[in-house]
Amino acid sequence: MRSSALERVDALALLRELAGLSHATLLAHPETPLDDARLRALEQAAARLRAGEPLAYVLGWREFWGLRLSVGPEVLIPRPETELLVEFALARLDADAAADVLDLGTGSGAIAIAVAHERAHARVQAVDTSAEALRIARGNARRLLEPDRPGGALRWHHGDWMGALPGADETFDLILSNPPYVAEGDEHLQSLRFEPRLALVGSRGADDGLGDIRDLIAQAAPRLRAGGWLALEHGYDQAEGVRALLRAAGLLEAHSLRDLAGIERVTAARAPD
Repeated sequence: MRSSALERVDALALLRELAGLSHATLLAHPETPLDDARLRALEQAAARLRAGEPLAYVLGWREFWGLRLSVGPEVLIPRPETELLVEFALARLDADAAADVLDLGTGSGAIAIAVAHERAHARVQAVDTSAEALRIARGNARRLLEPDRPGGALRWHHGDWMGALPGADETFDLILSNPPYVAEGDEHLQSLRFEPRLALVGSRGADDGLGDIRDLIAQAAPRLRAGGWLALEHGYDQAEGVRALLRAAGLLEAHSLRDLAGIERVTAARAPD
């Protein structure tokens, strides 16, 4: 891999995952020979990386909340800052009590599965507008969750926000979402070109990137139980706007949480008691 012009961390990841060589082996025996099939697989993977494809897609997985999630170009790659949503959820869910949780725009299922994994009694449902994303999420749940968990199997719904749910009057203790929030024409879209544009920009494009978030809040706020929480991930400069939208929807205690970089990344509010 010395001639592949890859970052060291990416090259090591390919050698570990595709060639089956541990980090210790690579350090102790860097000249370990590889057979032709493994060399071809490594070169093909290296070519994809050089073309700009994210490592997670090349490997087919990304770790999130300590769980190895299968990913592909049909879903966004789970990011560390999204774990802030999981932390928020776990702080509000009793480990031994039942609660109804909804994940809107689930993608790979990262948020829903992490919450279900940590809170076995939670009854978790998830929605996505992409049938392919739901296929990946279901597969991840089958691999990562106990089939007999007290809260039951996760329930998956294909459709647009709350309209995907079979019951028009169903309510929840906690609604979570990492929705599309990138503005049309944002300069960062080029660097994200391998990820699904619908999951980034959404179907309600807006100059401020809040088109889908406006609709989500309007639909989700009335479906919260008394004292229930709605929490959303958003862009680095959108916290104030999201707080205003939550307050306008009649929710209380709107506040934002900062990620490890100090950026207001998640905003939450609760329904009146």
